[in-house]
Amino acid sequence: MESSSLIPFSLILCFTILSFRSNGVEARRLSSISNLISEYLYNSFFLHKDDSACPARNFYTYDSFIQAAKCFPKFGKRGDSATRKREIAAFLAQISHETTGGWATAPDGPYAWGLCYKEEINPQSIYCDANNTQWPCFPGKSYHGRGPIQLSWNYNYGPAGRALGFDGLMNPEIIANNSLIAYKTALWFWMTEQAPKQSCHNVMVGKFVPTAADLAANRTAGYGLLTNIINGALECGIPNDARVNDRIGFFRRYAGLFNVDTGPNLDCANQRPF
Repeated sequence: MESSSLIPFSLILCFTILSFRSNGVEARRLSSISNLISEYLYNSFFLHKDDSACPARNFYTYDSFIQAAKCFPKFGKRGDSATRKREIAAFLAQISHETTGGWATAPDGPYAWGLCYKEEINPQSIYCDANNTQWPCFPGKSYHGRGPIQLSWNYNYGPAGRALGFDGLMNPEIIANNSLIAYKTALWFWMTEQAPKQSCHNVMVGKFVPTAADLAANRTAGYGLLTNIINGALECGIPNDARVNDRIGFFRRYAGLFNVDTGPNLDCANQRPF
């Protein structure tokens, strides 16, 4: 790991963006995505995230989301207005499925209950890949799902921590204790290419270039490919999978609130996992 006395490049970039609030159109364009998603609209997506029944009550704040997004200047900033809104809707839909507290007959429907949880319930393991020597597990620590994207495994905690300026291996709990860091980890996963997977961001802004392996596996651009990137090994290549359908349900609702279409290829039932 890098010395703790050094500020990671990603944080220098973040500080630069946050300080770039000078006069001028370009400065205003880069400063925030709040011109696309207001606090009112954000709360309209997550009608029940702060209910007393939700363990993440008052954790996933609008301010944390906006501040985290400022550290990733390409997020929600590429393409026309519809493309930008669609990417934000897709991101919020995927994290909603990962953190949902909804059920079929829930008040306001099952897709109004995103961001109810901030860490995995009853994890079946500590998610330690002992064979990964680049990101070794720290004794006594668990790398189960935490945060909006439910970041899991030591080989994700380590790189996320290095990129964002915290020790993901020795202090994984911070993701469930710090709202801003939690959102940053989700956006880091969204924006970062992890070969052979391209980034979710590139898929949503039309920069996905399929390889020969992608074409052979029927991995085509669209929301379904995001599901494949995030959890394809468990959910893709399965007709009418309930988990995939839940992800799609969130996306359809959020795209509707943004008044944009969802685009093609919502499902990954015909895609082979990575």
